[in-house]
Amino acid sequence: MHIPDIIIAIDGCSSTGKSSFAKIIAKEFSFLYLDSGALYRGVTLLSMENGLIGDDNTINVPALTEALKSLDLHFGEKGTYMGERCIEEDIRSLAVAGKVSPIAAVPQVRDWVDNRLREFGRNRRVVMDGRDIGTTVFPDAELKIFMTANHQVRAQRRADEMRAKGIDVNLEDVMRNLQERDHIDSSRETSPLTQAKDAVVLDNSYMTMEQQMDWLKRLIVEKFGC
Repeated sequence: MHIPDIIIAIDGCSSTGKSSFAKIIAKEFSFLYLDSGALYRGVTLLSMENGLIGDDNTINVPALTEALKSLDLHFGEKGTYMGERCIEEDIRSLAVAGKVSPIAAVPQVRDWVDNRLREFGRNRRVVMDGRDIGTTVFPDAELKIFMTANHQVRAQRRADEMRAKGIDVNLEDVMRNLQERDHIDSSRETSPLTQAKDAVVLDNSYMTMEQQMDWLKRLIVEKFGC
């Protein structure tokens, strides 16, 4: 199956399986995969390690804005890097997850991440997941998907993912973190989480990855005739 050189934008709440789905799409169709969430988590890690966000989520915006000017976040062989340091494991911790939504709500941070993503996607043939890809980063994306799943399923997925990485978590803590992130992501002033008008909804609460890919292929045939 050949897909034309398009941008596929995948949005949705956390732990709906956006990244896993996007990675498989990239592998199946030889697309470049971009993990926007990893960039936000990288900025969050920078903020935590440099005292730019407090325990009460108060953010030193001027200092953070200045730090962004020299921040080198990029993707490499083992995931996300800050300069030469691989931070993939660090940014997947529950501690970073608990701070990422306040950081992502800062307009200067969103502008910085959006600009980086647009640089990566300049040549198209890209699949990207996040919360405002189809509405803000690439509003002209040829294919937009909005992923959703019920809250219990999302929490269990997230807990299983973290435990598989050796991180001991409590399901109730994960569920509370997801609820907090949903609220912040949906209510922030700058680029809130919302479904693009031309996005196709995929509720994958009880779908396998194979079923999701079958759904996508049918959608592509309908939309592009390939």
